[in-house]
Amino acid sequence: MDETMRLIQMAHEGDKAARDRLVEENIGLIWSIVRRFCGRGHEPEDLFQIGSIGLIKAIDKFDLSYEVRFSTYAVPMITGEIKRFLRDDGMIKVSRSVKELGVKAGAARESLSSSLGREPTIEEIAGELKVSREEVAASLEAGAEVESLYRTVNRNDGQDLCLMDRLEEKEDEEEKLVNRMVLKELLMELEPKEREIIVRRYFCNQTQSVIAADLEISQVQVSRLEKKILKQMREKL
Repeated sequence: MDETMRLIQMAHEGDKAARDRLVEENIGLIWSIVRRFCGRGHEPEDLFQIGSIGLIKAIDKFDLSYEVRFSTYAVPMITGEIKRFLRDDGMIKVSRSVKELGVKAGAARESLSSSLGREPTIEEIAGELKVSREEVAASLEAGAEVESLYRTVNRNDGQDLCLMDRLEEKEDEEEKLVNRMVLKELLMELEPKEREIIVRRYFCNQTQSVIAADLEISQVQVSRLEKKILKQMREKL
């Protein structure tokens, strides 16, 4: 296992120092992507903060069993985060200071969610940033994502899916009903532990690390089990 993979595994196990080191070692990667989006009305530093959130998400969601370099996985995550920011920003105008605090609060929330294994409270985010809870609440409210047809609602095979994609689906109600019945049957055929992993991963959007901690097994074991279960479901389907 190379050094990057070792650090990612440590980060998944809750090692904040390993996570911080991964971010530091990939600063150049973030800037290389930020430069592509300069000249669009935003300070490069703001885009860097947004890109950092994408990098943190890439660290938290990277599957160690992937047969790709981490940078290959991280680039679209960072790029996607910046694109979403540019796409949705400006629909509701807020002051620069509030916007900057919103970016920091978002990054702090991502970081605390990973380390705590749950959604942090406003008080915890405020403590991390050393500001008042009122300031954090105001910044998060001001930066709340606008419900638009292009807001990301899900991911499919690494690709963002937005509300527009959902609206464009031509699948009729009868076909949807059949698919739900088949999926329910496949889930009921799983062992309780297997069903819990699939439900928590794909219906509750929980990370492998969080599930591993609750089940008292390693993140790698969860990854292997997930792949095995999905393969079984595909074969039965």
